[in-house]
Amino acid sequence: MNKAELIDAMASEAGLAKADAKKALDAFIDATSKALNGGDKVTLVGFGTFSVSERSARTGRNPQTGKEISIAAKKVVKFKPGAELAKNVK
Repeated sequence: MNKAELIDAMASEAGLAKADAKKALDAFIDATSKALNGGDKVTLVGFGTFSVSERSARTGRNPQTGKEISIAAKKVVKFKPGAELAKNVK
């Protein structure tokens, strides 16, 4: 499902216009991004938790050449599904 399909699904499920569903989705994405950039977690009970984790710098290997490469440290977004979401996925 892409963003346009998600907007369509949200609009039909909530009985909203597509423009309103798009605004709601964009607001959710923006608020979540700001919270994660600020170092906060975003927890939606029953759905899951978005958080930021730091990966330390490490040495990797180029699979084509076998040459060692340096992989820089970076922050990554993690998602841990909630119990209700995990139970409903079949």
